[in-house]
Amino acid sequence: MRLRSLVITALLAGSFVYLTTNPNSPVRRAFAPNNSPLWTGPNVAHSAGLGTDEQNSIDIYKTAHDSVVYVTSTVIQRSYFFGLEQVGKELGSGFIVSPSGEILTNNHVVSGSQQLEVMLPNQERYRGRILARDPPNDLALIKIEPKRSLHALPLGNSDGLQVGQKVLAIGQPLGLEGTLTTGIVSSLGRTISGENDRELEGMIQTDAAINQGNSGGPLLDSSGNVVGINTAIYSQSGGNIGIGFAMPINRAKRLLAAFQSGKNLEPAGPLGIGIIYVAGDYAEALRLPASGGLLVQQVNRGSPAEEAGLRGGNRREPLGGYYVVVGGDLITAIDGKPVTSDDALTRAVGKKLAGETLDLTVLRNGRSMNLKVTLGAAASAESRSTRF
Repeated sequence: MRLRSLVITALLAGSFVYLTTNPNSPVRRAFAPNNSPLWTGPNVAHSAGLGTDEQNSIDIYKTAHDSVVYVTSTVIQRSYFFGLEQVGKELGSGFIVSPSGEILTNNHVVSGSQQLEVMLPNQERYRGRILARDPPNDLALIKIEPKRSLHALPLGNSDGLQVGQKVLAIGQPLGLEGTLTTGIVSSLGRTISGENDRELEGMIQTDAAINQGNSGGPLLDSSGNVVGINTAIYSQSGGNIGIGFAMPINRAKRLLAAFQSGKNLEPAGPLGIGIIYVAGDYAEALRLPASGGLLVQQVNRGSPAEEAGLRGGNRREPLGGYYVVVGGDLITAIDGKPVTSDDALTRAVGKKLAGETLDLTVLRNGRSMNLKVTLGAAASAESRSTRF
């Protein structure tokens, strides 16, 4: 009886093997038409080949991600009523620009910080300190003291960017370290509102996904060069909708050059003039071109404007129910850009550092001429410009 059971079992097993492995068996044909296998294993799976663009993104990430750091800025505020301390933290990114540990980031990431912590991709943590800041361009240079030489990212040329070219962003959006996103340059020369409602001009717009925590991280071109510093997003819900902005890297080069040469990094002060904006009918009423500009009312003694040779008015005339001083210079362009609003000079000075110059085109006695004004430091400027 036992022998009979063994024989039956052997016959059933052999039949199963035959029916499932013989390609001509009816079971095999029913479940695997066209002689295709019932299953596949690792020995028959093949990886798809990487495209050129994919490989480019992979290579850039492998080269650059070790140079992207993560910045935690801590702000401690004490309540006078309860004696309690409130601790706020700002998360951002940054990237290494020197083997000795100098790092570029956004000024708003470190603004007001009592303590900076910088974490490298290998989880090493260091205390950071601020070396230099450029608030008008939302830039900051910070420093750590690493235990080893670090890999610095190469800086590209943002002046050569073109709409449509590929860009890549690396950072820690929403705290997710080492995140890579890709996109293109969507537009150039954008003006956005930055920290404290300060306008940031000439920004790079990109659809590479940028979120909170990306601030200060690098925007790279397809050669792995830094062409921008990820700064802000446009969002109605706090999340990414494909409209991000980066500060051109050439602005940061100015900060680096000034720091390395030991120049004054203070924001520039005003010119020391009184001005009024006139255009259209008001300008024509004063026998000036309708395109208008900033009419200089007076020039303060010892001011940068006086040293540059700007002239104020010498007589008063009625205009729209008020009296204005006429006969002085009419500023028609600043750094090559036509004056089209009453805050044109304030915005131009806001982008400058002490010791830098403004190129002014002025109309004097019917003749156009150019003047260069060397700006002083904001703290030592005699007085602020007056707008009527």
